[in-house]
Amino acid sequence: MSMQELIYDAIVVGTGPGGASVARELARRQLRVLILERGSNAPLEGTLSQMAGMAAIPGKGVFIHRDGSLLVRGLVVGGSSTINFATAAPPPLPMFAAYGIDLAPALASLRAELPMEPLPDSLIGPMAKRIASGAGALGLDWRKLDKLIRPQICRTGCWRCVYGCPFGAKWTARDFVDEAVASGATLVDHALVDSVVVKDGRACGVRFQRKGETHTARATNIILAGGGIGSPRLLHSSGLHAAQSSFFSDPVIAVMGEVDQLDGGAEVPMACGLYLQEEGVALADMALPRPMFQAFAVQVGRLDRVLSHARTLTIMVKIRDDIGGAIGPHWVDKSLTAGDRAKLKRGIGMARDILRAAGAKKIFKSWHFAAHPGGSLPIGTIVNSDLQTSTRNLYVCDASVIPGSWGLPPTLTLLCLGKRLGMTL
Repeated sequence: MSMQELIYDAIVVGTGPGGASVARELARRQLRVLILERGSNAPLEGTLSQMAGMAAIPGKGVFIHRDGSLLVRGLVVGGSSTINFATAAPPPLPMFAAYGIDLAPALASLRAELPMEPLPDSLIGPMAKRIASGAGALGLDWRKLDKLIRPQICRTGCWRCVYGCPFGAKWTARDFVDEAVASGATLVDHALVDSVVVKDGRACGVRFQRKGETHTARATNIILAGGGIGSPRLLHSSGLHAAQSSFFSDPVIAVMGEVDQLDGGAEVPMACGLYLQEEGVALADMALPRPMFQAFAVQVGRLDRVLSHARTLTIMVKIRDDIGGAIGPHWVDKSLTAGDRAKLKRGIGMARDILRAAGAKKIFKSWHFAAHPGGSLPIGTIVNSDLQTSTRNLYVCDASVIPGSWGLPPTLTLLCLGKRLGMTL
């Protein structure tokens, strides 16, 4: 029986943490699952060229806002988890409990099976250690962060986390996709879904393009997991949502400073940091590959810093921004509010103090860029506590459903949402 003739129990559109998690749970229950991914399932190589192909194509993987800031997403099996920094921030349980969603059981189950713990000292690089010493000198609560990394495989002196780890050391949503396929799910990559098929008020399939041909697949349930940008766009193109959606973007600024007698730049980023929950400001060390550091320096006209990569400490400043802006059919735009700018100013000031305490000079900062677009189809407004839209049998399970401003890596939260949906659907 062909894909177009078979009626699946579920079609999952997207393979980021939310989609991969729900697909794995459904496949484990021996349900017939079709997974559609816009990007490629090619093995990860850990190269700049491959990363650019899945995350730096204008209008697809990267968007430039009117203020010149960037928003990047990963169009690849595993979604943005493939190119993130593998940080496992716990979900804010009270935020979801307010909507009748208990993520504690899913969180406990995932903690028991995932490689989720702080890095051993042997895998914390010289830059992260130098920054930690500066934070410690200021009496800050700077501590190791939980990482989705297998330390027994991770290589000291590697820098490929953000390029796509080719060694299998970094856990990504690809792992759950592979498990879903091993349990009987069907994965189709290079599949661009352009609309949800609805009949009598119920979602019953999707239409997608692949290799120049149009296909239609049918299912009892449809789960959209195209991310904070992709899912609202797909609902709009299907006539099921407004043309524009406001969102949060978790803006990030990199603050950098040069130190003497250091040869670094090849280490796991975000090994340590702190989070000011009340203020919505997070800081962490952020070692970057040389081309990315040089791009930041050139971006702000610091050509004098281009050759100082191995001696430059970088601190990431991330904030919990106000929901606003708009995701349109073919564009994305979000400017900082006065409150956002105040939070960034606070974080940048702290980062500068830490760098100075670590002995850094010639300190400068990048422009801001968006880290985690989401909140565009929030729980309580667009989807209910079961993640179902107003269209029957149509669900959303990605960062777009997060019901409030964020400010932290959402990977673990989305895995919890996906596990919960996959066990109850």
